[in-house]
Amino acid sequence: MEFINALVLLTNYIILPAATYGSQLALGALGVTLVYGVLRFSNFAHGETMSFGTMITIMVTWQLQSAGVSLGIFPTALLALPVGIFVTVLLLLACDKWVYRFHRQNNASGVILLIVSIGLMFVIGGLVRFIIGPQDQIFADGSRFIFSARDFKKATGLDEGLALRTTQLVTIFTAAIVVTAVFWFLNKTRTGKSMRAYSDNENLALLSGIDPDRVVKVAWILTAVLATIAGTLYGLDKSYKPFAFMQLLLPIFASAIVGGVGNPLGAIAGGFVIAFSEITITFAYKKFISYVTFDAVQPEGLVQLLSTDYKIAVSFIILVIVLVIKPTGLFSGKTL
Repeated sequence: MEFINALVLLTNYIILPAATYGSQLALGALGVTLVYGVLRFSNFAHGETMSFGTMITIMVTWQLQSAGVSLGIFPTALLALPVGIFVTVLLLLACDKWVYRFHRQNNASGVILLIVSIGLMFVIGGLVRFIIGPQDQIFADGSRFIFSARDFKKATGLDEGLALRTTQLVTIFTAAIVVTAVFWFLNKTRTGKSMRAYSDNENLALLSGIDPDRVVKVAWILTAVLATIAGTLYGLDKSYKPFAFMQLLLPIFASAIVGGVGNPLGAIAGGFVIAFSEITITFAYKKFISYVTFDAVQPEGLVQLLSTDYKIAVSFIILVIVLVIKPTGLFSGKTL
């Protein structure tokens, strides 16, 4: 019984939160990977793009909530998500037309495009904070739990409870659908195959008659979709605060690089590697040790490998280790 309590404890505080957070990072890293695979630069404005898409979704959600529209136990934000995606698509296409295209036509290097994306990061971030403000915004509604820890304890008779939040279920389920759809698009559709060919060998793709402008537009559209969904899911799960998305940029880039930048499968794997590492390393194992040792050992401290205050450092440490041992990432990513 004590061993089962230990497993429930790990599931409640490590497996479910890490799977949820990993899904959010995976979607974010997939957007970074698509831009790098097609345009060959690291898009530092991706975090603020997530914030912008989430902001639009929140504003539409508020309108739906005021009109009495809901999805029952599920968040109303899911209904507002298509509008957030549409407006974010327009934003990224406008940025490409008025900013990035000029530098591409002048054969600017990836470093120049990276610097340009940093500039756009501050512009988009400032716009978001001007419109919605810097404060926390709570926009989740519906039922908070699919089942609560108290219900689980009553049903099982265990000392340890297990809770499944609605936002966790929505995040994992939505991420699975989106990732499957993206991989199907890249591998089965003509446009997706064109993107992969362009990413693999730009000159050969152009000789084959592939329209580079179309490829770039589709890449930005997919990036907007992924950024808005990832940002909204993160906001529903953690609450929305504009500055949080700039901080989220490090674990997202760490996920993309650890998995193999430019490799979509690597981005997904990297997201879960970073998420599970952050939560596992900062978890307090005192109660877990008591369960598995049948109370024979009672640690005095929290038995924590690293304080939660240094959680963001975990991404950086893993990133450095991977770059030293295997610079190309776990999946040796270069192309889509």
